[in-house]
Amino acid sequence: MSMLMTSLVIAAGVGLTATALAAIVRVVRGPTILDRMIASDVLLTTLMLAVGADMVVRGHTDSIPLMTVIAATATFATIVVARFVKRRAGQPAIPESEEGAGHV
Repeated sequence: MSMLMTSLVIAAGVGLTATALAAIVRVVRGPTILDRMIASDVLLTTLMLAVGADMVVRGHTDSIPLMTVIAATATFATIVVARFVKRRAGQPAIPESEEGAGHV
């Protein structure tokens, strides 16, 4: 591997690592479920890019099925969360008890 290729692989690795760490921070901090879903999409996309970079560096195409599964998982998860949020937004808020009994 040439010096240029090595430098590009290191730069890609650093960029993908920084992106993954930022996405993990957003998944943990939230604050809403939509923020967490976008962050998980970014994390899965970063994983796909890392697998694709590995295929370029090693010169193979064995990981294409893995990339397809990762893409499908991200798509289906986004659809599920979007439907959940839409359904939850359509429901009326549960009124709190005026006496302060709450849940036991």
